[in-house]
Amino acid sequence: MKKYGFTSDRLGFRNWIDTDIPQMIRISADPDVMEYFPAPATPEETTIFIRKMQSMYDERQHCYFAVDRLEDDQFIGFIGLCYQTYESSFTPGVDIGWRLHKDCWGQGYATEGARANLEYAFNTLGLASVFATTVEQNLPSINVMKKIGMRKKLEFVHPKLIGHPRFLNCLCYEISP
Repeated sequence: MKKYGFTSDRLGFRNWIDTDIPQMIRISADPDVMEYFPAPATPEETTIFIRKMQSMYDERQHCYFAVDRLEDDQFIGFIGLCYQTYESSFTPGVDIGWRLHKDCWGQGYATEGARANLEYAFNTLGLASVFATTVEQNLPSINVMKKIGMRKKLEFVHPKLIGHPRFLNCLCYEISP
């Protein structure tokens, strides 16, 4: 039985374990999943990402959490909170993000999981605000941001996407309790 930091009706949120690595490598290597990123992630990039999330969880009690579907204990990707320090007018701060296996799209998991993470962010961690960013083309994520009550704060050039003209225009959404 996996230990969850918290749950929603259908999802469990937890720190990462080593058996998640090959599954997340497959998710992050899928071109459909990574459509709004410069490229699919390599196995090494995904492993480094997971190690970073494990450390962040130990340090801050949050990260982009590994997510299991409770009905069958199936790992489906991540939804969570990540402390960001890249250079922008709204960092340092905590953002909310998600990346799910494409078989799980269109079932409300991202919205349900994001709402549960906002409740955790505000009621347990005591955060004053949470932001989310995406490229302007990513309408599915923008729709989730709107569904969870986030409001558009600004348009910006993401410093990690300079050199990728297709993704030059990014949006920042924000929510406070």
